[in-house]
Amino acid sequence: MKDSFVFLAEGFEEIEALTVIDLLRRAGMPVKTVSITTSLQVTGAHGVSVKADLLFDNTHFANADWLILPGGMPGASNLYEFGPLQGLLRNQAASPEGRIAAICASPAVVLGQLGLLENEPATCYPGFEDMLKGAEVIDAPVVKSGKFVLGNGPANAMIWALSIISEALGSQEALKVANGLLLYPRDTEEVDFYFG
Repeated sequence: MKDSFVFLAEGFEEIEALTVIDLLRRAGMPVKTVSITTSLQVTGAHGVSVKADLLFDNTHFANADWLILPGGMPGASNLYEFGPLQGLLRNQAASPEGRIAAICASPAVVLGQLGLLENEPATCYPGFEDMLKGAEVIDAPVVKSGKFVLGNGPANAMIWALSIISEALGSQEALKVANGLLLYPRDTEEVDFYFG
């Protein structure tokens, strides 16, 4: 299985970043955290500091499975302003197998401003919709389309992460992780709610 990468910028939303890292690892997906700064230590929007696995400048991203963007402010703006990440995201979006996940402000502030969501259904944190250039804006916790899995905010970080697992490994694997966390539907007919 190929590596997935979660990008950390100063001011990232801690709940979103740590939730997706934790759940993907529970599912057995190899995921690395990448600092876009010059330091492995990155501080989130609420003062929680995390030591990333890798520095962007020292990382080889060829054949990445998922590129994952937590939100938060100014984290999402810092991700967008980092030119090398813009190029990486454009290449991933253009790749037949490239997959991208973003949540909170990042679908709009990063992907929307890059024009990657044109003609795609999308969600984001309320108030950022104007940046979703050409996207079909949907008010939903998670929106999946083609190569994108997008979430709207911290309260839905677990649903978003499970949706990534479902897209990558199938709904049964996502349900297995959800069951282990005691976040599961009693009736499997409700699975769609949990995985976007």
